[in-house]
Formats: sequence, C-alpha cells, structure tokens
Amino acid sequence: MKGKEPIFRGAATALVTPFTENGVDYESFGRLIDWQIEKGIDALVIAGTSGEGSTLSDAEHKAVIKYAVEKVNHRVPVIAGTGSNETPYAIELSQYACSVGVDGLLVVTPYYNKATQKGLVKMYYSIADATDKPLIVYNVPSRTGVNIEPRTYVELARHDRIVAIKEANGNISKIVETAALVGDRLDIYSGNDDQIVPMLSVGGQGVISVLSNIMPAETSRMCHLYFDGKVKESAKMQMDLIPLINALFCEVNPIPAKAAVSAMGFGKNILRLPLTEMESEHEANLLQLMRYHGLIG
Repeated sequence: MKGKEPIFRGAATALVTPFTENGVDYESFGRLIDWQIEKGIDALVIAGTSGEGSTLSDAEHKAVIKYAVEKVNHRVPVIAGTGSNETPYAIELSQYACSVGVDGLLVVTPYYNKATQKGLVKMYYSIADATDKPLIVYNVPSRTGVNIEPRTYVELARHDRIVAIKEANGNISKIVETAALVGDRLDIYSGNDDQIVPMLSVGGQGVISVLSNIMPAETSRMCHLYFDGKVKESAKMQMDLIPLINALFCEVNPIPAKAAVSAMGFGKNILRLPLTEMESEHEANLLQLMRYHGLIG
C-alpha cells in the first residue's frame, strides 16, 4: 500500500494554553503562536495534553482551536486535540475542528473506560469516517491506561485518513515492531522529548514536543539535522538537552511547561485544578537550566 501524505515533518509544538484568572489569555496565546512560527516550528498542536484540553470547557475548546487556525493563517499546519473517552463527543469536536480549517486531528486513546484492541479500531474508524482531515492516533498509556499494540496499528493503517501515530508508550522495542509492520502506511512521531533521535533512527518523521514550547528552533533543528544526515550532531543536541527535558517532566505535564513559558513572558503561570503550580525547588532547577540555555535572563 502506498504511503500517505505527511501532515508535517520535524517538530510540532504541543502548545500550552495561557490562562487569565477568568479564561483564556488570547493576547499571550497569539504572541506565543507568532513566536513559535518566527522561530521555525514545523507545526502546532492546539488543545492537547499540554494545552490543558481536558480542563477547557466545550466552548473554550472550540474557541481556542478556531483562534489558532485564524492566527496561524496557513503559515504552518495546525493540528487540533479532539480526543475523548466519549466517542460521539470526539466526533462532534473533530467535525467542528475540520469545519474551521485545521490541517489534522490528534485523537488520544479513550481514558478511564479504556478499550479492547477491537474497540480502539472501531473508535478510530468511527471518528475518521465522520471527518475529512488526516488523523494522528495518540498512544499514551501512562495517562490513559490503555496501550495500542503493534498489530492493531496494522488495522488502523488500512483507513485512508488515519495517517500517523504520536507514540508515547516509551517502549522502543514495541515502536520498532510497529514500524516494521506498518512501513510507510503510518508516519510515527515521538511523543517523548527524551526519545526524539531514537525514534528518528527507526524511521520516525519527527516529534510532537513539549520542549519546543520554549525551544522551537532547537527542537526543529534536532530533527532536520538528522534528516540531513548529520546524525552525530543531532544526537549531541538530544543528549545536551536531557537535563532540561527532565526538568520539564519532573512534575506532570504541563505544570513545568506552563511555568517555563510564563517565565519567558507568555502569560501568567496559571493552571486549572487538579493541576497546581510547580514545587519551588523544582521550579528553581528549571529556571536555572533555562538561564544556562539563554532562554531567560
């Protein structure tokens, strides 16, 4: 079967959503979007895990997606997080995102109610059948309690609009098995910033990144160096950035990312419960590493 057209190649930022005390901080959100594009990011993911999509109201979720599409204005692909453990709602939100002009959908596996592998296939087919944009399957079992098995991806790859995987299961052996089974029928993106280069080495097309919230140019460069055959240089970037990546994941995402983006002037460090601000010692370490990399004064 012929490969499908990729939504992007390189780094896509899983963008945080800046908040005020009363809602979405669109002024800061707009500046963050413009800065990301100016720095050369390859794509943007809106209202995913990092964007606190799970605590956005339905109206906010739709408004954030629409705002981002209009603000980006075709400068880079916009991918909307539209997954849910209620399939009819995932379909509704996905259809809305398609109607306002997103370039792709990022659909997480169902959380809490979980699913069998058969159930996962039926769910993804239902969403893909009901929409007209390419769909990225998001596998993050540490959050959802369900893992997509390599042979399940073979079934998912049969659908024309299911085009890619954001793989965050952390198991490189399983990812290699998946890549061997699906070939070029599904693009594979790393869902973990500490595994960007390892994923590229087994045919990955890039990363959907938290790190790139604060280092969009560098995260994109890491990918494109690899694509250009400069493997050692790319791998060195990966290793040099590990302390900062670890600091960005020392507490549950997006707690550190929101603190980091706020420190760079993109809105207040406001999260929604059950997320709370970083522990002070963790934040001090994160800010120290950001100063080391010249991200803040």
